[in-house]
Amino acid sequence: MVQLALPKIECTEYREDYGKFVAEPLEKGFGVILGNSIRRVLLSSLRGAAITSVLIESITQEFSTIPNMKEDVTEFLMNVRDIRIKLLSRTDEAGKMMLNAKGKSDLRAGDISVENPTNFEIVNPGLYLATIDSNEAKLNIEFTVKVGKGYQPAGAGDNVGIIVTSEGTSKEISIDAIFSPVTRANYTVESSGPGQGAGKERLTLEIWTDNTVDPIEALSESVTILVEQFNCFTGLARTIAEKEETEAWQKSIPSDVYNMPLEKLNLSTHTYNSLRRGGITMTGQLLEKGLEGLMSLGGFGVKSREEVEVVLKDMGVEMSGAPIEKDKKKKGRDKDAGPEGDSE
Repeated sequence: MVQLALPKIECTEYREDYGKFVAEPLEKGFGVILGNSIRRVLLSSLRGAAITSVLIESITQEFSTIPNMKEDVTEFLMNVRDIRIKLLSRTDEAGKMMLNAKGKSDLRAGDISVENPTNFEIVNPGLYLATIDSNEAKLNIEFTVKVGKGYQPAGAGDNVGIIVTSEGTSKEISIDAIFSPVTRANYTVESSGPGQGAGKERLTLEIWTDNTVDPIEALSESVTILVEQFNCFTGLARTIAEKEETEAWQKSIPSDVYNMPLEKLNLSTHTYNSLRRGGITMTGQLLEKGLEGLMSLGGFGVKSREEVEVVLKDMGVEMSGAPIEKDKKKKGRDKDAGPEGDSE
């Protein structure tokens, strides 16, 4: 196998909402492969929290006006959509936040209190939401927070309904939810330079976040997701080879032998019961189990193994044909070894 150059990754610029990373040297063509893959995962697959619906007391639709509030419902919801929420745990459980206000005030995101579960934190508390212009005003608002990925348009969720209370009828209004903690991601690829880097590439990644996740954590999580996905392909050739080997081995055994009930092997009661307790009812199952598998069965010892080998040999079948035994041969077992050699 040709060994490819492994790059060195360095964080060249960093702040809470921005990170710049350089990886070099990369084999020619890998800059685009890695850069584009990481960028797409950064923007689409990282978990985040967002407000998905708002319940304003006595308001039944988004085109209403709110008494004593300068903004109407639509303007208020547009401001609410900009609230950025940090996940404090790995849970996917939804949560509630409340805003209760009385009298004149400028409402900001920091005025919202997080209810149970308290695994959310508003990272932009200074965000302006609305202005109440009367000392007689009273406002009660409930926000539903969910965990997700990417973007969810208003109305796509199942969290909208009519609420009837002693104060009147209210409607839970769905809003656009931006779950992704990465607001922007970019990459560039250039020549790594002369000397040992000649013919190699330099990948530069830039990541902007909404302050709910660290840029380094965002990059690490994205790469972890990619590695998990690629790992599904690494054992493909081995899986196919093992399947073909098993199928070939099974076809080499006559079907009447393979499907023969265990009762017809005339085994001793002790050996027969041990196999039955292990879920083996046919000769084919016994062969598939292999010697190592049989020896792991309760009550199945050396004498039982020798008995099974003799019975199968009289039928023209050897346990060495089982896949497990083939693996042992590959590890250096003497092909001509007798039963004692097989047990080692």
